[in-house]
Amino acid sequence: MKKILLAVASLVLGAASVQAADLAAQYTKAPVMAAAYNWTGFYVGGTVGGQWGSADPTTSTVFSPTGYFAASSVPAINTVGAQGLNSSSVTGGFTAGYNWQVNHAVLGLEGDINYFGFKGSASGSALYPCCAPTGFTVSSSVSADWLATIRGRIGFLAAPTWLLYATGGAAIAEVKANFNFTDTFAAATESAAIRDTRVGWTAGVGTEYAFGGGWSLKAEYLYVDLGRASTTSTNLAAFVPAVAFPSNVYTHSVDLKSNIVRVGVNYKFGGPVVARY
Repeated sequence: MKKILLAVASLVLGAASVQAADLAAQYTKAPVMAAAYNWTGFYVGGTVGGQWGSADPTTSTVFSPTGYFAASSVPAINTVGAQGLNSSSVTGGFTAGYNWQVNHAVLGLEGDINYFGFKGSASGSALYPCCAPTGFTVSSSVSADWLATIRGRIGFLAAPTWLLYATGGAAIAEVKANFNFTDTFAAATESAAIRDTRVGWTAGVGTEYAFGGGWSLKAEYLYVDLGRASTTSTNLAAFVPAVAFPSNVYTHSVDLKSNIVRVGVNYKFGGPVVARY
């Protein structure tokens, strides 16, 4: 009987040992934490693209009983002086900004300075209604070499590394314009220039994709409106030797608008990395 009990006990203990060994071998690994991209941080970058713009330079004068022009000449000059021109060029520059990510929203402030390359000219001629076949010519030219913007950005994440955003703020550029009037009646001449650092506005949309190591690529569209600048002159002179006609006051003005499409690359410094499972 003792032998039988010992044999049963050995079997039970053996089975328990095997079961305990199996239980000890079964365990679950803790999930591995993956780093999720976070857009918060300071960044710098560069852009390149193209601008397609327009300007509407105008030249007008007034009738004066003691002036040079016949009453019918003034409306003709003002009509020819309402001109328009187009410009297109490559544009590019440098960007810096800061983003704040709040859940799936990204808020930011961005500034840039760019080569703008806006340049164009226009010219028109007509006969004097009073005095054909003599006539006059009005010429104008407009340029803006650089453009800077300071803009806010607001966007949402279509994916952790894919941002869609709208942007808007101030646009700043030095607008330069030259105006000239000449005629064939008595060799009349008049000229004026505008040099004005304009502060206008800009708005647009864009998308940006982060691809690792702090780097991201973006594509962006901006509309720029620099408003209208104007000046006056009283330097009309005619005949030989020259006679001045300051009572024929000239007014010159110009506005400038542009559409910009560009791509760019940014590099973000530091910023938090959020762990996720």
